[in-house]
Amino acid sequence: MILLSGSDLSIKQLLAIADDREEVGLAPEARARVAASRAVVDAKAAGEEAVYGVNTGFGNFAETRIDKDDLAALQLNLLRSHAAGVDTPLPVRTVRASMALRANVLAKGFSGIRVETLAALLALLNRGVHPRVPSRGSVGASGDLAPLAHLALVLVGEGATLDGRTLADAGLQPITLGPKEGLALINGTQVSTAVLALALADAERLSRAADITAALSIDALMGSMHPFEKRIHEPRPFAGQAAAADNLLRLIEGSRINESHVNCGRVQDAYSMRCAPQVHGAAREALSWIRHIVSIEMNAATDNPMVFAGDTGDAGEIVSGGNFHGAPLALASDLLVMAVAQLATISERRSERLVNPALSGLPAFLTQHGGLQSGLMIAQVTAAALTSEIKTLAHPASVDTIPTSANKEDHVSMSMHAALKAERALQLAFNVIAVEVLCACQAIDLRAPLESSPPLMRAHKIVRERVKKLVDDRPPAPDLDAIVEIIRGGKLEYATGIVVN
Repeated sequence: MILLSGSDLSIKQLLAIADDREEVGLAPEARARVAASRAVVDAKAAGEEAVYGVNTGFGNFAETRIDKDDLAALQLNLLRSHAAGVDTPLPVRTVRASMALRANVLAKGFSGIRVETLAALLALLNRGVHPRVPSRGSVGASGDLAPLAHLALVLVGEGATLDGRTLADAGLQPITLGPKEGLALINGTQVSTAVLALALADAERLSRAADITAALSIDALMGSMHPFEKRIHEPRPFAGQAAAADNLLRLIEGSRINESHVNCGRVQDAYSMRCAPQVHGAAREALSWIRHIVSIEMNAATDNPMVFAGDTGDAGEIVSGGNFHGAPLALASDLLVMAVAQLATISERRSERLVNPALSGLPAFLTQHGGLQSGLMIAQVTAAALTSEIKTLAHPASVDTIPTSANKEDHVSMSMHAALKAERALQLAFNVIAVEVLCACQAIDLRAPLESSPPLMRAHKIVRERVKKLVDDRPPAPDLDAIVEIIRGGKLEYATGIVVN
């Protein structure tokens, strides 16, 4: 069981919750903090002072006082009115990650929620009741209000679930919201963070696969290993570049193909080959910064207003601020698209070299029956199409803003749009890399009887278990789907038998 404390949830743990249905609980110290902040809310709700989110309206209605008898209805109305999302629903793994992240923020003790309400959210997650959360409708300021409202509605017995499963089906009862609890459930960046965190984990896997794929291609193209030597990269000490160069060197080392042309006299390889460490490395550096941002945001208080319990005997305070603003996530999401674009664009260029006989020294389009058959001609076209789309997705969402809520919210982050865009770019990039894998493995076969290195031949073998050598034309689409599965599942990197950094 993963215990949420609000301060130490890792991306690895989030993946376990999202994908492996790991059970989640509340850390004892968090329970005490939540109870203390709730006591502050109860005291404010019983008093006469105007406190935003407790006894006032929301957004532009912040100056409107609400009668004490209507405080519970205020919170329920908030969830109902804010559930305005549209378009396709988020997948189960993203919903689970969002639920876990929101629970983790509540566990920090700045939200003013009741322990019982937080426990109800955890029970919803643990029993597999997954709210239907439309993917569009958040501008990433005041948080992901619409998506989180759809999520929270299920707790009160309303809303919809992805598979139609109800609270009753899971043996759960709907909750009745107390003062500030509706706001505590929806004010934050947790859906944007969930989408970005899952995309980041996939992007890190893709970056490792990109090194393996590049090594296959470079060896099949009879490229030189010299550009990957440590002495070249040490004077330009980017950690990502050094890691990529080291991966390529270790992956190609021992190749019979490489040994056959080591003294061929070629002076320089094309950029897509010899500059792979620099390009892949730059993407890795970007992913490292994105991980830094995501790791902080996953454990950050993003509520408004924030509840400060103070010292023992202190009445505590509730203070309005702006931690819900998704600017860090928007910038990180945009950078993720740009990092993925680097991996995709250089991969597509290597695929082009593999199918182009003027550049590869191999049969045109990697078929031995050119003319009668087209081989992998259109697979490379697919890579070009996807790469072009990724380039359009790389236009930043974070530079956009549009006033909302009667200009009370006059600068917004677009973090949700940016995160969804990053997720889409990543899906396309997996397919671009898959095209290169398809071409590179075919090229390795055409170099027979020479073989690549033992690590690369193991990677080749894991592909050939699902995708046979192309002898006669067949639709490449099923082959690409199979290769994407191999990459996403980590089988390509595990097959090499070495640690790909």
